[in-house]
Amino acid sequence: HVRSRRQRQMCIRDRVDVLEIAIQLADSKPDVDPRYVNFVQLHRWVVELPEFSDDPQRGGEKVLEAIQAAWIEEAQ
Repeated sequence: HVRSRRQRQMCIRDRVDVLEIAIQLADSKPDVDPRYVNFVQLHRWVVELPEFSDDPQRGGEKVLEAIQAAWIEEAQ
C-alpha cells in the first residue's frame, strides 16, 4: 500500500524517512543554512513538522546528524 508524500506520517525509521524530513525542513526553512543549525534546534524543528508522528524522544545524535547531512545535501 503506497501512500503519497502528503498522506505519509513521518517516523524516523529508515533513510527514506530521514530524507523526507530533510526535504520538509528545506521547504519550511528556506532561509536557514543547515550547516549552522545545532542539534537542539534541529530536534525542535523536526518534532514540530506537521506530519511528524514518531516519539520525540526516539532517535538521537546519529539520527539528527543524518537528517542534517541530508538537509545540507538537499539545500545545495
